Amino acid sequence: MEGFEGVANTLFVPLIARIAISKEFPEYFYDEKALALEPSMPEGAAKGSSQYTNMASVARYYNMDQMVTSFASEHEGCNVVYLGAGLETAYDRLSSKLSSVNWYEVDLPEVIEARRKVFGTRERETTIPGDMFDMGWAREVDASLPTLLVVSGVFQYFHEEQVTSFIRSCSGAFPTAEMIFDATSTSGLRFTNWFIKRTSNVNALMYFGVDDGEAFARKCGVELLEERTFFPDALRMLGRRLSIVTRVSMKVAESKRQAIILHLRLSA
Repeated sequence: MEGFEGVANTLFVPLIARIAISKEFPEYFYDEKALALEPSMPEGAAKGSSQYTNMASVARYYNMDQMVTSFASEHEGCNVVYLGAGLETAYDRLSSKLSSVNWYEVDLPEVIEARRKVFGTRERETTIPGDMFDMGWAREVDASLPTLLVVSGVFQYFHEEQVTSFIRSCSGAFPTAEMIFDATSTSGLRFTNWFIKRTSNVNALMYFGVDDGEAFARKCGVELLEERTFFPDALRMLGRRLSIVTRVSMKVAESKRQAIILHLRLSA
């Protein structure tokens, strides 16, 4: 596990999902860098995962990659900032197609140290160590450029007042920026926390959920540009190649809007 010493095992969960789905359904999602990192994964990192949980994790990246690509296509010379980046490999998936983007990853010092060891120094990419909630990272990003803030798989672990306060802080620091983040409904949180407890990882329980994107945006004083669910493309593209349990779980999540991505403009 060279390069990943001191990194919490929970950070491997989405990377393991990207590896699994890249192998099983490369026509839907393919992450070459994630596959290259497979030999560095700690033993037992995939414990408790299933086809559905892997698909739920990867569908988030599938949709966010589309949204990042759309933003970058509309804003020449923009910033894309991954907050709580973890072991995100979006730079590797997208940078060759988005040649004018300034890429940033923000996370705790031990995570950034691991990223620097594993990924090295790369063109147009800046890694910033620190707590994303303290906003010190914002001073290292040129707020005069069009900026997209990407928060993937992070907010769920905090309480609503922390999330709304953070979004208001980002709005103050980047008054013309946009943000995308994933959220779970309150009913989805109950299922997710049941799964987390099943894996004995009680330190990763989730607290923040969104049932009404418009109402949440108003609470933050920002504008909701888009609200999308996770699975329409996956269900259409993969169909019966998915297990029956996965298909049913995805269809339930769609019908109840249990897994969504919100796209905000940070100036109301």
